[in-house]
Amino acid sequence: MMSDQPHVLFVTVDQWPAHLLGCMGHPDIETPTLDMLARSGTLYRNCYAETPICIPSRRSMMTGLTARGHGDRDFQPALRMPAKAQTLAGAFSAAGYQTGAIGKLHVFPPRDRIGFDDALLAEEGRGHLGGPDDYEMFLADRGHPGEQFTHGMSNNEYGWNTWHLDDDLHVTNWTTRTAARQIKRRDPTRPGFWHVSYTHPHPPLVPLQRYFDRYARRGVADPLQSDWSAETAAMPALLRSVRGYYAALPPAQLADTRRAFYALCTHIDHQIRLLIGTLREEGILDDTIIVFCSDHGDMLGDHGMFGKRLMYDASANVPLLVIDTRRHDRIGRNATSDRLVALHDLMPTMLDMAGVAIPEGVEGSSLLAPDTRDHLYGESQSGAKATRMIRDRQHKLIWYPAGNRFQLFDMMEDPREQHDLAADPAQAETLEKMKTLLRGHLYGSDLDMIEGDRFVGLPEPADATPDNRGLSGQRGFHYPQVPASDPSVAVGSA
Repeated sequence: MMSDQPHVLFVTVDQWPAHLLGCMGHPDIETPTLDMLARSGTLYRNCYAETPICIPSRRSMMTGLTARGHGDRDFQPALRMPAKAQTLAGAFSAAGYQTGAIGKLHVFPPRDRIGFDDALLAEEGRGHLGGPDDYEMFLADRGHPGEQFTHGMSNNEYGWNTWHLDDDLHVTNWTTRTAARQIKRRDPTRPGFWHVSYTHPHPPLVPLQRYFDRYARRGVADPLQSDWSAETAAMPALLRSVRGYYAALPPAQLADTRRAFYALCTHIDHQIRLLIGTLREEGILDDTIIVFCSDHGDMLGDHGMFGKRLMYDASANVPLLVIDTRRHDRIGRNATSDRLVALHDLMPTMLDMAGVAIPEGVEGSSLLAPDTRDHLYGESQSGAKATRMIRDRQHKLIWYPAGNRFQLFDMMEDPREQHDLAADPAQAETLEKMKTLLRGHLYGSDLDMIEGDRFVGLPEPADATPDNRGLSGQRGFHYPQVPASDPSVAVGSA
């Protein structure tokens, strides 16, 4: 290595819940690569996507800002990165790093490099926002123009099919191969920051046949059930809406959906081995900081719901592994941490570990610094779709403004969130303490939903059957190029 500065490999996945790791004790998932890497670093069990939606989460990772700081708690496809913020890539580039992004950035316009020297994109078929998309060009070069989605599965639903083209054309394989080439083609006189961003296990659920088959031969655990979700009619309005959006799957079909999701995870896990192998063979593995994280999770049938945007751990708690260089032990080895961590902590952590100055205005905290956070605030969407959360070291409070409903969970005694304590008189003091913390974080339109110290919320909307004729953003044939459309209109689930 010709520079004293370490390399940094920042691997992200999309929609992967924290509990879906072997090292987190999951009974079914196979993640041998990540489990082994966890033994070389620290597994953070309480890392949260403070706004568990794709775009807001990625803005937090790339700016070190909360949703309030970067301006998106809803999912605004046409929102540019905040002009005041120096990005993670920009900070590394300014410090002399060569910087490259491979996979999903989910920014607007899509070819905005947000500080990276180069970006090779796989943006899940968002040609209507601009392009070109590097993965779709790759498919065209291989004789399959516009055929990325001819498997017929939706990007935001839970039907599944096996991958329809040759295995080496799968987007997970393309992302790995492209990233490995970037590492091999690096400037040997400068340190590298490589952001490798896999699009799965986010739907469409299209695993390779051989990965689905390994799960098809075994049983998988049933989704979680809870006392508060037993009767749909008794749930908060937003949860009734989420449950009503997707068709209920019979148990056997739901089990196969979970198998397909797990298969996508294991495929990524195995592909990460090739990135590690490339670093090793290039002689730079020992001098590379490795960070693995997800932008948010997925309910995947737990409590009768699917998708993200919610504050339950299946949706908001994300995996985080941090591995230091071999010559340093600043982060811990073969360690686990229950520290409360948020996605806006990742930027200052990576910069701090690399010896790069943290830009002024960054709201996150480096994980090298002492743990002084006693609670986290989470927010998702606005108005009748809003959800707000306070998570301290023991409890989690969730507020649904529509109908002014609260849920309270003891995360030490009930980590699966199966018992709502909000109406328990014995928890009244805890409930009020958590509400006080929550009020202190509210801003903007949320202030119209409180009166002094009292939460008033919003009227509960009537239940309605969704008109989902677009099949949650179903893609079609992408050759010829799909026409441009209004970038401010979100495409996908309600």
